[in-house]
Amino acid sequence: MLNYSVAELRIMRKTSQKFSQSHMLCKVALVAIMLVFQAMLGIGAGVLNAQTVKGTVISGSDNEPLIGASVMVQGTKTGAVTDLDGNFTIEAKNGQTLEVSYLGFITQKIKVTGSTINVTLNEDKQSLDEVVVVGYGVQKKKLVTGATVQLKGDDIAKLNTTNPLSAMQGQTPGVNIVSTSGQPGAAMSVTIRGLGTVGNSQPLYLIDGVGGDITTLNPADIESIDVLKDAASAAIYGAQAANGVVLVTTKSGKEGSSKITYDGYVGWQTLGRKFEMLNSSQYMQIMDEALLNSYMSPIDWTSLSAIRDANGNVYNTDWIDQAVDNGALTTSHSLAFTGGSKTSTYSISGGYTGQDGLIGGSDVSYYKRYNLRVNSEHKMWNGLVTIGEHVGFVYKDSRGMGTGNIYNNNLRSAFSTSPLVPVYDADGNYYSTVDSDWNKNDGNPYGTMMMNRYNQSKSTSVDANVYVQIEPVKNLKFKTVFGLNYGGSNYRSFTPIYKFTPQSGNGITKVNQSNGNGTSLVWTNTLTYDFDIKEHHISALLGSETTKYDGESTGSYGVNLTAGFDDWEHAYVENTEKGHADRKVSGGPYDATRGQSFFARLGWSWKDRYMVNATMRADGSSKFAKGHRWGYFPSVSAGWTLTEEDFMKSAASWLDFLKLRLSWGQVGNANINCYQYLAPVTTSNTNYNFGATGGTDAWVMGAYTERLANEKVKWETSEQYNVGLDARFLRQRLSLTLDGYIKSTKDWLVQAPILATAGTGGPVINGGDVKNKGIEVGLSWNDQIGKDLVYSVGANFAYNHNEVGNIPTLDGIIHGATNQIYQNAEEFYRAENGHAIGYFWGYKTAGLFQNQKEINDWIAAGNGIYQADVKPGDVKYVDVNHDGVINASDKVDLGNGLPKYTFGFNFNLAWKGFDLSANFTGAAGFQIAQSYRDPSSSQANYSRRILKRWTGEGTSNEIPRVTYGDVGNWLFSDLYLQDGDYIRLQNLTMGYDFKKLISWKGLSKMRLYFQVQNLFTLTKYDGMDPEIGSFNGTDGNSSDSWVSGVDMGYYPHPRTFIVGLNLAF
Repeated sequence: MLNYSVAELRIMRKTSQKFSQSHMLCKVALVAIMLVFQAMLGIGAGVLNAQTVKGTVISGSDNEPLIGASVMVQGTKTGAVTDLDGNFTIEAKNGQTLEVSYLGFITQKIKVTGSTINVTLNEDKQSLDEVVVVGYGVQKKKLVTGATVQLKGDDIAKLNTTNPLSAMQGQTPGVNIVSTSGQPGAAMSVTIRGLGTVGNSQPLYLIDGVGGDITTLNPADIESIDVLKDAASAAIYGAQAANGVVLVTTKSGKEGSSKITYDGYVGWQTLGRKFEMLNSSQYMQIMDEALLNSYMSPIDWTSLSAIRDANGNVYNTDWIDQAVDNGALTTSHSLAFTGGSKTSTYSISGGYTGQDGLIGGSDVSYYKRYNLRVNSEHKMWNGLVTIGEHVGFVYKDSRGMGTGNIYNNNLRSAFSTSPLVPVYDADGNYYSTVDSDWNKNDGNPYGTMMMNRYNQSKSTSVDANVYVQIEPVKNLKFKTVFGLNYGGSNYRSFTPIYKFTPQSGNGITKVNQSNGNGTSLVWTNTLTYDFDIKEHHISALLGSETTKYDGESTGSYGVNLTAGFDDWEHAYVENTEKGHADRKVSGGPYDATRGQSFFARLGWSWKDRYMVNATMRADGSSKFAKGHRWGYFPSVSAGWTLTEEDFMKSAASWLDFLKLRLSWGQVGNANINCYQYLAPVTTSNTNYNFGATGGTDAWVMGAYTERLANEKVKWETSEQYNVGLDARFLRQRLSLTLDGYIKSTKDWLVQAPILATAGTGGPVINGGDVKNKGIEVGLSWNDQIGKDLVYSVGANFAYNHNEVGNIPTLDGIIHGATNQIYQNAEEFYRAENGHAIGYFWGYKTAGLFQNQKEINDWIAAGNGIYQADVKPGDVKYVDVNHDGVINASDKVDLGNGLPKYTFGFNFNLAWKGFDLSANFTGAAGFQIAQSYRDPSSSQANYSRRILKRWTGEGTSNEIPRVTYGDVGNWLFSDLYLQDGDYIRLQNLTMGYDFKKLISWKGLSKMRLYFQVQNLFTLTKYDGMDPEIGSFNGTDGNSSDSWVSGVDMGYYPHPRTFIVGLNLAF
């Protein structure tokens, strides 16, 4: 995001005479290429009765010739490009108009009146003064001293994602964005410059200055998205900004005639990657082999009736194919009206987005969203007073299935159920294995999914602000903004009666209902003044902000719906059995919060050469105890534009712009639960028995202190250093942004260790820290060949190293939960001093025992063995401490799911109404822990990876022999891990604007396009999708979201084919 002054561009114009001979040859080649394109495009065709016109094109800033400028006869295909000396020759009639253009300069139109025409082009000053959105204002790009990145709304909208965050993937270096699921409406996990906390790690989202949900925005409504990555840029938001800030600016009207736009598409979805399971014959072979390896007899398959159809054929069900609905639809429509005058502008838009689920179709999951937005601004009394508003309304309707954990995960069940089970029985009902003579516990994953599909979430949200600005003196502005964010939701689910296995199912109809609402109010007042003192420019900001949040929720649960009305249509708690003991009603307020903030910013620059910015914010929050409610967050940053210096003039022939940046700042994290400083009292499981019989009749409820109090608790703090440079080369064609940072987050909120004899839990204290170090690079090349061919290429790369510094618990560890990756599994992830947050903790293996001699030698060398009766084909666990025993002391850091490297690549090409673009995204340097099968489930199906198992000496050194029941080969170890590196073609679009072919009055755009999303993914990972988001634990909700890269049946991203239309009048 770079801009240049006119003085900078003057320096850049010292051209060919200063080039070496090699540079001259490059120029000659460039001109030759342009001439070839000129011939290919039909440019230069003779014009009847035309004369030869010659001339020179020079830069208005330094009178140097412009090489490769386009000269076209307006309304024809006749054209030329300037040579090394800026000269051109073209055939044109008197009275015709020449259109002369050059990248970075204002296009000129000159009428032909003779045989000689010399043209002087001036720099496009508008591009030099482009602004980016910063905290509580805007700033010229060339004066920015922090690390920020901006995406234009048009670039976001053209990617046709239901979620704007999806469109940001691969385009924002240092911002790692992954989806938590490929299910319609699924959330995105966003990490800016590495994971800095084991708490809430999501950035602050502000929509037109008011907090809101970016995922529900209509991409067509977005003007720009600015990401504040370093602390100096974000410190103006204080205790809300530890994880970075994302500022969304929605579209507003512009002065001029009214404009109507329509953007719409329809598409269909298919499975992008198929995960192959064993078919029936392979499965039966593996089952027999497992039994034989376990000293058991193989199965007499001919004696089993449940595995055959009426014709005696063995069932061969592919449960993944059964679940996938290839052809699931997605669609979007958006209509907008914009316009305005010198005193008033307006923008009104409405949109609809719908997506059906790839797994099970719309019967199982869908997402529908309706958007309405109204923005307007009105100036009165010659600009003395400006009033305006931004109002956005969203209504969502969705249905979803369970994903991401080992329970209630339909995909995981599809992986584990054997292929010997049919989907339907002879009567057309979902097949049940309750009476199966093969495996009664196999179940029916498709039937289970369809029985549990009855759920619906509806929500409404409003993000709005109204503002008044008074400007009594030029550039002295007082602005008051009142903002509101309201969210309301209701949920309903129904479970019918079904039973597919003896142990699982549902014996009574059940209904759940819940609703909630919350309102955030924000009142912001700012006073800004920009002024000059000779060649010094000063920018000052003072402000205050008051916040308030309140909300409440209710819930109810009932069972046994009225007979004859026991279906989804009538599934309400009111229709359940009134006196049933399981009937429940709950309700209560959300934790209310109040906040008060004061902030200031002071900026200074001299001749756009030296820049310094400083900010300070004081935040007070009701989440903390009196005396500890205020936090102070300062920052300072500086910039130096080297190309403004005289000593850099010698580089002007190739270096257009170079600015160095340096910043430091502190920000906070107030995304914590309320009342962490108190000692809460609980009544759960505190019944005392005062009776003589020991029964529950004499129980009396008690209470106890759940944890000790600590009034000194405060918010987490993140401190960050950043050094960066912005540069442009080769007449602004090549742009480079480079940043390096060190981000230290400290004062985590953790529970202190305490002796069990205390009779309560330890207090919440501040302690623990993590350091993220990284580098970010952004490159882009923008160019034009002739008049019609315009292209750009962009690439970005980011590296991040994450390491925990200190955790003040007894063992220096924040432990992960058990029973997560498979049933009865031990802890397999944790945060620990000296390691990355959420690293995988397990056993390291050294291959497989190939023969008995290897086993004997291994034991003789003093190494431990885990298996009780070890055999060739079993796993060698590394005895790390060499004590002859394999236990938890031998578990090590096996890697983690946080990518060390993230990158993106894109290109765009436009020619005579045609356009072609592609976006790639990828990540590397991380592991994925995959668990699609429970090792204790002897009869569960395997993936086809098992075909590479050990079957004899030398056959495999990775996949152990199969056994009936786990003999110890499938403890959590590096056998569960795979490299997750991938690169994905996220988006490929080809379009054509028919405007030139259709002369409808008022039509300014009629573009038809075809697009493919997720066309292919290059990866060694064999699972459904290598883009694994945050781990959600067995509750499928929010447990330990600081762990990434865990795949226990991940809902895959669909491959989507889209046909769309853009209209503008």
